[in-house]
Amino acid sequence: MSQLMALSVSIAVLGAIWAFIALGPLSGYALVWAGFIAWGCFFHSGGDTKALAKTIVGTIYGAILGWIALLVIVKVPVPALGTVWPALVVGFFVFFLVIVASVDLLSVVPANVYGFAALVGYTLSKGATGDLTASSAANPLVLLIISLVLGALFGYASGQASNALAGRKLADRQKA
Repeated sequence: MSQLMALSVSIAVLGAIWAFIALGPLSGYALVWAGFIAWGCFFHSGGDTKALAKTIVGTIYGAILGWIALLVIVKVPVPALGTVWPALVVGFFVFFLVIVASVDLLSVVPANVYGFAALVGYTLSKGATGDLTASSAANPLVLLIISLVLGALFGYASGQASNALAGRKLADRQKA
C-alpha cells in the first residue's frame, strides 16, 4: 500500500474513533475540533516523536498563555480604555508565543498559536469566561489541554499505523 493511501486509511479510521470517543464517552471532557487541530499540528511539525513532544508542549503553552490573557482581561477590567485594554493584553501575551522559539520544545510557533487561539476562541464563543477558574472540565484550560493532548496522541498513532500499513521498516520510519 502506498504511504499516502496508508495515511489516508489510518487517519480515516482513527478520526472516526476519535470523533466517537470525544462525542460519546468523553463528551464534556474533549472537543473533537481541538483534537484535530493538535492532530494536524503533529504532522505539520514533522510527524515523529519530536513533533509529538513539540505539539503537546507548544499547544499547552499557548493555551496557558491564552487562559492567563483572558484572566487578566476579565479580572482586571479597565473600562476607560474600552476595547484597547483587551487588545493590549492580547498583544502582550502573543509576544510570548513567539519569543520562546529558541527553546526547542516551543520552537514550533504555530503550535503555540494554535493552543492560544483554541483556548480563547472556545472560551469567547461559549461565553465561558466565568469558568476560567473552575476546578473541573468546565474550565476551558482543562478541556482544551485534554483535547489537544489526545489529538496529538491520535496523530502519532495514525502516523505509526500508516507506517505499518505501508509496510515500512523501522529504519525507514526513522528517516521519514
